[in-house]
Amino acid sequence: MNTALSWIKAYVPDLDVTAQEYTDAMTLTGTKVESYACLDKNLEKIVVGEILSVERHPDADKLVVCQVNVGTGEPVQIVTGAPNITKESAGVKVPVVLDGGRVAGGHDGGAIPEEGIKIKKGKLRGVESCGMMCSVEELGASRDMYPDAPESGIYLLPADSEPGADAVEVMGLRDVVFEYEITSNRVDCYSVIGIAREAAATFQKTFVPPAAVATGNHESIHDYLKVQVENTELCPRYCARMVKNIKLSPSPQWMQRRLAASGIRPINNIVDITNYVMEEYGQPMHAFDYDQLAGHEIIVKCAADGDVFQTLDGQERKLDSTILMINDGEKEVGIAGIMGGENSKITDDVKRLVFESACFNGTNIRLSAKKVGLRTDASGKYEKGLDPNTAEEAVNRACQLIQELGAGEVIGGIIDIYPEKKRERRIPFDSSKINRLLGTNVKEEVMLAYFRAIDLGFDPEQKEVIVPTWRQDLERMADLAEEVARFYGYDRIPATLPSGEATTGKLSYKLRIEQIAREVAEFSGFSQGMTYSFESPRVFDKMLIPTDSPLRSAVNISNPLGEDFSVMRTTSLNGMLTSLSTNYNRRNKAVRLYELANVYRPKALPLSQLPDERMQFTLGFYGDGDFYTMKGVVEEFLEKAGMGRKPRYNPQCGHPYLHPGRKANILYEGTVIGFLGEVHPEVADNYKIGDRTYIAVIDMPSMMEYTTFDRKYTGIARFPAVTRDLSMVVPKDILAGQIEEVIEQRGGRMLESYELFDIYEGAQVLAGHKSVAYSITFRAKDHTLEEKEVTSVMNKILNGLKGLGIELRG
Repeated sequence: MNTALSWIKAYVPDLDVTAQEYTDAMTLTGTKVESYACLDKNLEKIVVGEILSVERHPDADKLVVCQVNVGTGEPVQIVTGAPNITKESAGVKVPVVLDGGRVAGGHDGGAIPEEGIKIKKGKLRGVESCGMMCSVEELGASRDMYPDAPESGIYLLPADSEPGADAVEVMGLRDVVFEYEITSNRVDCYSVIGIAREAAATFQKTFVPPAAVATGNHESIHDYLKVQVENTELCPRYCARMVKNIKLSPSPQWMQRRLAASGIRPINNIVDITNYVMEEYGQPMHAFDYDQLAGHEIIVKCAADGDVFQTLDGQERKLDSTILMINDGEKEVGIAGIMGGENSKITDDVKRLVFESACFNGTNIRLSAKKVGLRTDASGKYEKGLDPNTAEEAVNRACQLIQELGAGEVIGGIIDIYPEKKRERRIPFDSSKINRLLGTNVKEEVMLAYFRAIDLGFDPEQKEVIVPTWRQDLERMADLAEEVARFYGYDRIPATLPSGEATTGKLSYKLRIEQIAREVAEFSGFSQGMTYSFESPRVFDKMLIPTDSPLRSAVNISNPLGEDFSVMRTTSLNGMLTSLSTNYNRRNKAVRLYELANVYRPKALPLSQLPDERMQFTLGFYGDGDFYTMKGVVEEFLEKAGMGRKPRYNPQCGHPYLHPGRKANILYEGTVIGFLGEVHPEVADNYKIGDRTYIAVIDMPSMMEYTTFDRKYTGIARFPAVTRDLSMVVPKDILAGQIEEVIEQRGGRMLESYELFDIYEGAQVLAGHKSVAYSITFRAKDHTLEEKEVTSVMNKILNGLKGLGIELRG
């Protein structure tokens, strides 16, 4: 949002501040000024000059010698080569920089030097020149601000300009253009009126907004036009007014200057008025050629799926049933709130036009602009959610300007479809609560003065602040406290300790678990990696993922940087393996990496809702270590996260990218929370990794419900432990986890710990079996265990193991 200071002063007449004072004060009260540009920067000693005579240069065909009246009594001689200064130019007024003066740039409109260009008296081809006549480029301006300026030549000032007067002032360059950063909740400040209101409150000046008067002749618009709104949810208000006997011409210079300062190129009086009102009120408007509207009616309704519409820029846009359209009796003539159609544009032959001033659903406008690939100044304002009560005032202001500028005859009346009027909001007011919240001691009457300055009302009987509809950001007392704070001055609020029950700030539960994951990984020698969320669909083949796997159902990017970044990843393995591959091929002998990052799994395709974003804790390494090294890191993490029981492992887990004999799902209380294993040799070869590579992936949302930070203190054991060794002959297909599950279930409360200390396979063991040995420790908290107690528990364990086909080794 850009505004000229002169435009602000039009509504705050007593405002007298420097550009820096304005910037600092407005920023502190919440209307942040990003930067400002002084239009008269480096312009010194530039006056209005009247050309008295023009003679040919004696030694140069393309130069002329001018005698110029600069208001000092004696004319000055200036030599110029401007093509638009001829013998017929006597009597014209031009900007002249005198000897010792300064201009902002060169005649070629090139880069402007920081210090400008100083002009000195000198000779051109032997003839003295005591100054210089200026083009708009030399004054640091452009033809966007001065569309009447010649493409190449001296700018001609109005004929009534006084010789010797300040030419910079005459040209309207004694001005400052401010650029603001407006937050999306302050829709009212996307207008000059809104910013002027803030400036008046900030500097405690009188705010004088423009008075929009409902003009019009004795006729009625209802005799000319019919309007029907079929979707009042997407169009809560639609106003239309008409003008006939249109006279297209350039808009006045004051309007052109204000529009150009706001970054809008002046075109003609009709277009400029709609743009002017949009900037002034923050209410976009559109004009239709009345004679191009079939049936002389307007119908506001949604498009049909598959419709194609050509907008004013000549592009065809594909529509669907969610996009709101403006229609006449036969066809679509505009995309509501975004851009009009080629079939109803204003031409130089226009005689009668319809002004549209409406309020559209902001969310729908934003989504529609994205769908059709077109974002305009109007859509940028609509998508923030405009106040419907501004629509009528804005269209009346446009018609008022039409009449004042003689651009046409306004037809009386207005068509206003507004089925559900938006009402003012009331917020309970309690000055003591606001002071407690802010830590201040501001008097109630001072607070109310702040509110009056920004046009908030007050009901003393109900003790309620009345919020006008254009302040959509004020909803509760905390918002009122913010208004008090910004005008009282954040720098004046004293530092105070918080009152009430003290609390200690800390990370959220989710972040604490992730912090544990980082700590365990880094203590185990892993370094953190970060990989792209976008990847190529070819990685699924690279990882041997079957064609019918759900992992191939990825979210496609609508505007990818290329095929390598065209889908959202559904697995974190590609990024990890790519990073390990890069390290391996750079001859790093042993590398351990981990990553905490999301994968994106769509709930359905095509997308109808946001995908499921799941945080994955991914570990990968090659070099020192094996499958059991990775298993140990996983179990360390689960233990530190408060998962007291040991996880179980299921080698029948699928995962084609893992080695068929060295892989397993990780289960906790029957839930799969991840997997680990050695990378399949073919996959490792696809990634050009020439060493055994191991990976583990923990699905954080799945494991999170089993984590806890509750810790119970248990004292040091007072009674001795009893240890028993158990050596067994076990079928090869029985896993250690199955044995341990029996030990845990049947060990009861006396079981303190167990440890696998030997596995043997060889000739001394029965074929198809293996020898497994555990050391089991028992302890009671309240007495010394007796032999019969330990024997009883051991018998229970042995009976459970027999059910698995396990026998004691003889």
